[in-house]
Amino acid sequence: MNTANIHAEAERILTLLSATPIEIAQITDGYDEVQLQRAPAPDAWSARDIVAHLRACATVWGRSIDRMLAEAHSTIRYVSPRGWIKRSDYLSHDFRTLLPSFAAERATLLATLRPLDPRGWTRTATFTGTTLGKDATVLGYARRIADHEVGHLGQLRRTLESLR
Repeated sequence: MNTANIHAEAERILTLLSATPIEIAQITDGYDEVQLQRAPAPDAWSARDIVAHLRACATVWGRSIDRMLAEAHSTIRYVSPRGWIKRSDYLSHDFRTLLPSFAAERATLLATLRPLDPRGWTRTATFTGTTLGKDATVLGYARRIADHEVGHLGQLRRTLESLR
């Protein structure tokens, strides 16, 4: 990927990452805590569950980005956010606690990513313990977070619409 493409993709990613906490707040505006914790079906996620999952992904994948930037081509054992969330307390928090903590963590990630030049965005690591089992870049991991969140924002909208 050339420098211009890296800049363009980095800007797209930064825009998406910046927007996610704001979009979550807009989507959930007007809903009370009971509604935000109600799942639309027995095996479905509530709005709180969705944001807890997004926070777990942001935490786990954000730590991987931090390591990629701190170490020269590190080898990192992949950590599944779905497994990690079970060891966290995120699912015990109410929505109104989760969203500000997610937003604060997002601000930290953005502060890390915004000053990167193309060399920073293309820093790599090798991930083990995953079926992906391959090299990844900071750009790729940041893209993964942003694109993953776009899908869950749609899920959040559908979840809350089903409660009306």
